[in-house]
Amino acid sequence: MNSLITLNKVSKSFLTSKKISILKKINFKFDLGKIYSIVGPSGSGKSTLLNILSLIDKPTSGSINISGNSINFLNSSKNDKIRAEKIGIVYQQNSLLPDFTALENIYLAKLSLTNNKKKAVETAKNIIKKMGLIDRINHFPSELSGGEIQRVAIARALINAPQIILADEPTGSLDSSTAKEVFNVLYGLKNSNRIIIYATHNRYFANKADCKLEMVNGNIKIINARIK
Repeated sequence: MNSLITLNKVSKSFLTSKKISILKKINFKFDLGKIYSIVGPSGSGKSTLLNILSLIDKPTSGSINISGNSINFLNSSKNDKIRAEKIGIVYQQNSLLPDFTALENIYLAKLSLTNNKKKAVETAKNIIKKMGLIDRINHFPSELSGGEIQRVAIARALINAPQIILADEPTGSLDSSTAKEVFNVLYGLKNSNRIIIYATHNRYFANKADCKLEMVNGNIKIINARIK
């Protein structure tokens, strides 16, 4: 398998009145072309791991390699560029900008890499059409349903054609029927040059991944792998 992301002894701890270790020397490789689910109770480190993979947070110790390059967590400007070019992020809660339309929320993410607004708008329209939301492009988030909001969020995550898609409980606030619709969209994004990693409490959605991972005592345990 071609590994796109390699974690080498990645640890994360927080200092309050005492030291709290969330991640403990994780070694793991995420391979291209696979979908990974991450399960575990609240507080087990799922979101912490996703934040580190997205380069939003940094590990206390250890290293991360993406596309053969070691990430320097002290170089925030370079990491911002890597995130914009390679990583698409979908959050659980409505993270859309409330004063911007669906179309604007999507194409604004493209402008982080280019000043060509016309091309950005064209690309956003193509993506939102594939999401089945072409008639909602001029609607504001407050005018969209929960499922539509998450599809717009996925479209925004796709605008720069990322190799890595990270989703943190992307359907946690949706009813079961709408959640299935959103996950079907997410699964449809799988291709041989992409990794999809999502955290979920839902056993049904977790089991649909190629590889199911569980956070146990600050580390990753493979509990199901359908593709070797």
